Amino acid sequence: MSESEPQLPQDGLIAYWPAAIDAHEATALFNQLHHGLDWQSDQVLMFGKQIIMKRKFVWIGDPGCTYRYAGIERAPNPWTSELLMIKKVMEHVANHSFNACLLNLYHDGDEGMGWHSDDEKELNCQAPIASLSLGATRKFAFRHKSDKTTISLNLEHGSALIMYPPTQTYWSHSLLKTKRPVGPRINMTFRSIVPASGYR
Repeated sequence: MSESEPQLPQDGLIAYWPAAIDAHEATALFNQLHHGLDWQSDQVLMFGKQIIMKRKFVWIGDPGCTYRYAGIERAPNPWTSELLMIKKVMEHVANHSFNACLLNLYHDGDEGMGWHSDDEKELNCQAPIASLSLGATRKFAFRHKSDKTTISLNLEHGSALIMYPPTQTYWSHSLLKTKRPVGPRINMTFRSIVPASGYR
């Protein structure tokens, strides 16, 4: 496993591994997760209304790792053996421990994720966020919040992207939609959640 070069020009730090896990292992993991998890319809709060999105999600975590975003509260599902295995891999890559994972399933290029930062109060702002991509290659972009500088990279099957502090403070990111015919993609973002008693 070797790191490649894409970097943010200022105010943040990322690291990208094109082959964090090998292709055969990545394909087997994709199939296990695609068919074995209880995928739910994602929802966002827009103009005071709950909008059901086409993409699906699963929230996994240690007991008590409740996650709140877009006006919705998510209680964690328990870790599976496959997810615990890949968590160890991502903890090694990021050199940090994680206690939760958000999985998103994108069925095709019509589904993406708009500009946002992973900066909810539950997240440990001193911890990295580690992302593993499975399935179709998709373009992922960063945009600086002040000067709007934008850079992008293709997230490949089995690749890992680590976003270190203070990236979330100064940069937004997005999974871009595409008109190209692409198959399904699963993204796993491993996170460090602060217990509720630690919120400020």
